[in-house]
Amino acid sequence: MTRVLFGQSYYLRFDTKLWRAMQPYPPLGTLYAASDLRQRGYDVALFDAMLEDSEERWGESVERKSPEFAVIFEDNFNYLSKMCLSRMRTAAFRMIELANEQGCRTIVCGSDATDNAARYLERGADYVIVGEGEVTLAELLDRLTGRAEGDPAAVAGVATFASNGTVALHGRRENLRDLDALPFPAWDLVDVDRYRAAWAEHGRFSMNMSTTRGCPFHCNWCAKPIWGQRYAVRSPENVAAELEMLRATYHPDHISFVDDIFGLKPGWTRSLADILQAHGTTIPFKCLSRADLLLRDGEVEALQDAGCETVWMGAESGSQQILDAMEKGTKVEQIIEASRRLRAAGVRFGLFLQFGYPGEGPADIEATRRLVRQCQPDDIGISVSYPLPGTRFFERVKMDLGAKQNWVDSDDLAMLYHGPFSTRYYRQLHGVVHKEFRLRRAAGTVSPVAHLGRAATAIPSRERLARAKDAVTLPIDQLVLAGMQRLERRHAAAG
Repeated sequence: MTRVLFGQSYYLRFDTKLWRAMQPYPPLGTLYAASDLRQRGYDVALFDAMLEDSEERWGESVERKSPEFAVIFEDNFNYLSKMCLSRMRTAAFRMIELANEQGCRTIVCGSDATDNAARYLERGADYVIVGEGEVTLAELLDRLTGRAEGDPAAVAGVATFASNGTVALHGRRENLRDLDALPFPAWDLVDVDRYRAAWAEHGRFSMNMSTTRGCPFHCNWCAKPIWGQRYAVRSPENVAAELEMLRATYHPDHISFVDDIFGLKPGWTRSLADILQAHGTTIPFKCLSRADLLLRDGEVEALQDAGCETVWMGAESGSQQILDAMEKGTKVEQIIEASRRLRAAGVRFGLFLQFGYPGEGPADIEATRRLVRQCQPDDIGISVSYPLPGTRFFERVKMDLGAKQNWVDSDDLAMLYHGPFSTRYYRQLHGVVHKEFRLRRAAGTVSPVAHLGRAATAIPSRERLARAKDAVTLPIDQLVLAGMQRLERRHAAAG
């Protein structure tokens, strides 16, 4: 039986901020591909980079397992894989090199490889799969192993070097529509106890699931190299069956649904809630949604009944001008109302915010800060606008891009194009807005939340409360200016 070793190049240890946070999840997309290939009669194994310390462990795994094919199949449900962090790209290149040293034929599939097939082929990959990978991988391996006739390089969705040195790609394959036909992810290949131990500091164990693939909305900064604008959804019955399997086999305390949009199809969340309640299998979970979807009649109540503990909304900005420029398709008023409904239902919520979009000025930044105050979320996540290939945003700013076109890790926050302000400004702004949020929470204007089991914020002293209440009344420009002055003083002292 043909031996295939799967791996992926996202090493949590190489992302310092997230390594400290230590909330790891196995590579779900990789597990789907491994499960599908095993169902087709291949002997599959997994190298899970998430908790490993270096690419050399992959090399050891290749040597130990002696596979005929090494498949670096990135987890396309992990948004950090879609961001194409340069440290992880370097890891993927090293993994290709190590597999080649052992005489394996190497196949790569993922967002970065889809956008940059030539780079991966130049570094030694034999084949790059462009787009969704399961069916393409199976057809490619069938031809490579003689199970099926035909030229492997002619498989739809496979990129190779042509004789003239250019990349040859014979079209793209249609995305899967019937997701229920896929086998459940190959969880048996994962060292689940290692993940459980990593989660111990949080007081509960969380596992990841997906109910959908893709997103039909048109935010012009959002990269969609794998599924494009297509959207496919599993049935509530299929999702409930997998959830029951995970509960019975691995006993998680919490589920993270990693969909770009959870419950887009009208009535889907209510159907899932009814099934889970009927079987007594609800479990606390978090998911991502949009403000406009949360305003549908009964949507928040359905989430609550299904077991939803936390919803993250892609708010992006408190400025309607910026939301419209992004083609987000939502209104500031919808974000505020969705926040109110979630709070009234007792569902925690976080807001994803984005600074640095073209045209953003101080008034837009202040509007975002004001939105956070008004909505009083339980948490916030802040980024800066990140141009990735395939987006209209990228096309708009590509002439202003510098030599650096990817972040090194998730905490980089570099402005990759000539934006409204400098990288240093946005890094300082990131700290200022987070600090203001924490101060307000400490002062009691935002309820403290135990993040997946962490202890809630300690009761502050009267002096700390006074300082907090004073600090949050400062205009953002004063806070940013003060931070900049501190930076300059430190640089002067160091010099």
